[in-house]
Amino acid sequence: MELPERKMRILQAIIRTYLATGEPVGSRTISKYADLNLSAATIRNEMSDLEELGLIIQPHTSAGRIPSDVGYRLYVDEMLREKEKSQQEREGVLLAREDRLENLLKQVVKLLATNTNYASMISSPVISRNKIKFIQLSQVDAQHVLAVIVIEGNLIRNTMIPVDEEIDAQELLKLNMLLNGNLAGLAIEQINIGLIAAIKQQAGVHSQLVANVIDAAAKAIEADEHPEIYTSGADNIFRYPELADQSKASRIIGDFEEKQVLGNIVRETLADPDTEGIQVYIGGEVPARGQGMEDCSVVTATYELSEGMKGTIGIIGPKRMDYDKVVDVMKQIMTQLDDYYKQ
Repeated sequence: MELPERKMRILQAIIRTYLATGEPVGSRTISKYADLNLSAATIRNEMSDLEELGLIIQPHTSAGRIPSDVGYRLYVDEMLREKEKSQQEREGVLLAREDRLENLLKQVVKLLATNTNYASMISSPVISRNKIKFIQLSQVDAQHVLAVIVIEGNLIRNTMIPVDEEIDAQELLKLNMLLNGNLAGLAIEQINIGLIAAIKQQAGVHSQLVANVIDAAAKAIEADEHPEIYTSGADNIFRYPELADQSKASRIIGDFEEKQVLGNIVRETLADPDTEGIQVYIGGEVPARGQGMEDCSVVTATYELSEGMKGTIGIIGPKRMDYDKVVDVMKQIMTQLDDYYKQ
């Protein structure tokens, strides 16, 4: 839907006022906007048109208007277009260096909640369509060999593999060359039965060791269907009267704490190739929503640490959330995550 400029400006004024106050907005309030320079009567006529278009609704007789889900959608789409044009981002959200990915993700989700005053979530990166980068076998003792499997993105998986007897350094070197010569650069779907049989045959008496290493390598690069989800700021829900009602709040908090709904959102957004960049879901648009999510808006973004390693960032709040600020904060976090891992 495209609106004439004046109607769009009035709709934006209604939504911004409602975002700030949470109260229905009347024509007299909107007429005080200096940049509109319109009479209350003119604004009433325009608001009547907006109501007929389904962009605003009147919750009670003789009350002002509030945005509908369709009105929010039009507002958000226009705001995102303006963001793409300007590329101007706010300052103040800074990530500190972390040695462990888990600590970095916890820091991100806390920053999101603190800087937006909404609930936030982030999933650990899901490894999909990933490839083996390098395999290193090392003798630990007479009964164990350590297999260090490095996959794209420099993620490391260590597996202790039992052996019948100690293997000398020369044999380990040959096994390392055999495994890397055949498996380096392959994705899981490229490791077929014929390839495995050929490698085992070349390994000779160490065929069982090689088979165990290949199993460990395949497990390391397969997609994780249940990523860890970190959350923060659930108590921010109670800041907003429209969500603070005991029954609504308990449903939302339940969805948030059980994480099943959040997990569904992560899986759906990562599975859809059209959800690159920042996405805004309003009310009934929220994917795989739980009972409490119909009263919320959810803003998500897909972050990528390296090719094949993707996760989801999300902000959950009322429909009257400050979309402008949320998108700014999300863009800052995305940029910093990208720079963080390039370094």
